[in-house]
Amino acid sequence: MNSATELLSVPGPAGNIDVALDRPAGAARGVAVIAHPHPLYGGTRDNKVVQTLARALVQLGHVCWRPNFRGVGASAGEHDEGRGETEDLLALVAFARRHPSVAALDDPAPVLAGFSFGAFVQTRVASRLAAQGRPAARLVLVAPAVSRFEVEPVAASTLVVHGEVDDVVPLADVFRWARPQELPIVVIPGADHFFHRRLPLLKRIVTSALAGSAALEAADQAR
Repeated sequence: MNSATELLSVPGPAGNIDVALDRPAGAARGVAVIAHPHPLYGGTRDNKVVQTLARALVQLGHVCWRPNFRGVGASAGEHDEGRGETEDLLALVAFARRHPSVAALDDPAPVLAGFSFGAFVQTRVASRLAAQGRPAARLVLVAPAVSRFEVEPVAASTLVVHGEVDDVVPLADVFRWARPQELPIVVIPGADHFFHRRLPLLKRIVTSALAGSAALEAADQAR
């Protein structure tokens, strides 16, 4: 993402996971793991939407981990349709929680963010973490691939952002998935699946939503 980005190799169930680590300028306020779109269609951790999510979260003080899925870059293994990818991200979350970059945090519960296929995988990760009694701090799903995969139900606090004219995952399908959960969707007018010319707006939406939640939590704790 920038000259300060570190490249790491993290042990995973199928071998090493190729990860980019982006740190905030000041003290860490949180940790985030960001998942990229489908690897069989060119998705990598350097995807522009993924990098936009990282910039938003770094701006908010999060240490951001951007892994390449299995078989991408220097990550070991082969594409596993979300199953092995879930296991890899769970291993990465555990590693990130123990990393020295967040040693000052009492409970580095992660923000899980994902784009398209990566959003689908992150719903699986969130479900597993919740079952373990160690839930994610927040879930951020951008253009979740609900029409292509069995995307898990999510917490009410989940931020979902979708493009109005997404021709890969139709907006109507996202509403159909969200409606039973009474889950709001943030729709970006005129945006396609890859948010061409809408990335600055996407960054503002994510930054504003997460900063607002943090402020509300701080106010509640002060009462």
